[in-house]
Amino acid sequence: MKKSQDQKIQLLKEVTSELLFGLLDNPNESLILIDSNGIVRFLSSTNESFFQIKWEDAIGRHVTEINPDTELLETLKSGKAEIGRVMTMRGRDRIIARIPIFHEGEIIGAAGKVMFAHPEKIKELYNRIETLESNLDYYKKELYQSFGSRYSFDNIIGQSDAIQKAKAMALQAARTDSAVIISGESGTGKELFAHAIHQAGRRSDQNFIRVNSASIPGELIESELFGYEAGAFTGADKKGKPGKFELADKGTIFFDEIGDMPLGMQVKLLRILQEKEVERVGGRNPREIDFRFICASNRNVEKMISSGEFRLDLYYRINVMNIALPPLRSIKEDIPLFFNEFLTDLSCDLKKPVKPVAPDAMALLQHYAWPGNMRELRNIAERALIVSRGDLITLNDLPPVVRETAEAAYDCSQPLSMLKDIMAEAEKQAIAGALELTGNNRAAAAKMLGIHRTGLYQKMKKHGIV
Repeated sequence: MKKSQDQKIQLLKEVTSELLFGLLDNPNESLILIDSNGIVRFLSSTNESFFQIKWEDAIGRHVTEINPDTELLETLKSGKAEIGRVMTMRGRDRIIARIPIFHEGEIIGAAGKVMFAHPEKIKELYNRIETLESNLDYYKKELYQSFGSRYSFDNIIGQSDAIQKAKAMALQAARTDSAVIISGESGTGKELFAHAIHQAGRRSDQNFIRVNSASIPGELIESELFGYEAGAFTGADKKGKPGKFELADKGTIFFDEIGDMPLGMQVKLLRILQEKEVERVGGRNPREIDFRFICASNRNVEKMISSGEFRLDLYYRINVMNIALPPLRSIKEDIPLFFNEFLTDLSCDLKKPVKPVAPDAMALLQHYAWPGNMRELRNIAERALIVSRGDLITLNDLPPVVRETAEAAYDCSQPLSMLKDIMAEAEKQAIAGALELTGNNRAAAAKMLGIHRTGLYQKMKKHGIV
């Protein structure tokens, strides 16, 4: 132990006095040192104006003469460090640290130093940390994002006129490289259509790059879209980085929620769409890019133009082909098809058997307003598959909000004849589903549906099921 202490003393002797004094008189920390008796042994020059005393006059005086409100004496008594405390003196707040000084296990003094001269610096530091965390979260999500399309037109299964019309328009768009905007409420399948258009086009073997205009942090949006050169800004990769447009070269770039893009970025996006070239942040040489542009919005872009939130010239550039997707509440005839498809897909993930849906439960689903559209429908299908205990998915397996609002619609808005039609269609779908699940075994299907086999035959004849 003695040898180690002697080595430290020898090392300190080898350090020049100028270096030691420069360390102690660091203007960024404003240091004051006292010994075990509370006598000031050092005061940095930056503290002179704060304590209103020359450093040479402070040496040898008791610390309370320099600062009557000091708590360094408490640090001597407790032997505990205090980091990040606020000290107010002469109307000014400082963020300080009080640190006991030990030698061979005994307190020989204490140090007080300023960590931040102004509390506002703490706020700045906190904001920087928040920004870094936001950027980190964004990049974590990006790691899980592949560059290929996952869906084709085979995944679009709706049979309603509105879905078939949108699908036909999308197939036409896939045959060209013209810009496409896909409009519709949140959860209506806009990204599914974008994937399908890319998959059916001539660029299907190239990258499909997705950009969510609302999720990229503001301070990253330019470097993310356009890339950056080495050393373009603090923290930039030494090799630089390609942006989304470069990654989409020869392929497709899909901008989701384009209505949330800031006006300043809309100007730059318009230029890229017109010139088909991009310039990295910190770069000087534009790069030619060959890409196909598809975008989507759940907002009314025409109204945004009127209110000055979206540029008219950009709208003309992106709105070559406009594919409008219907909300789920307007294509109720497709709900049995979608719901059963979700049940089939989810059964594999949840390790649950596929179950047919009772006619009254399906009729209720067709009366619900579906504010969350397809996402909400999938969510409810998953819930129903988990909570169902019988051979059928029944009314009791549906969430209360669906039962309450749909039952109210039954009572208030639909003529009796329309309700009968909906119930009949739901019954037909349930019978067809049960027959499919049982390999067309009518006895097993009747048992699954909870009806007599004779009753099943009558209903099959009624609905024209062979």
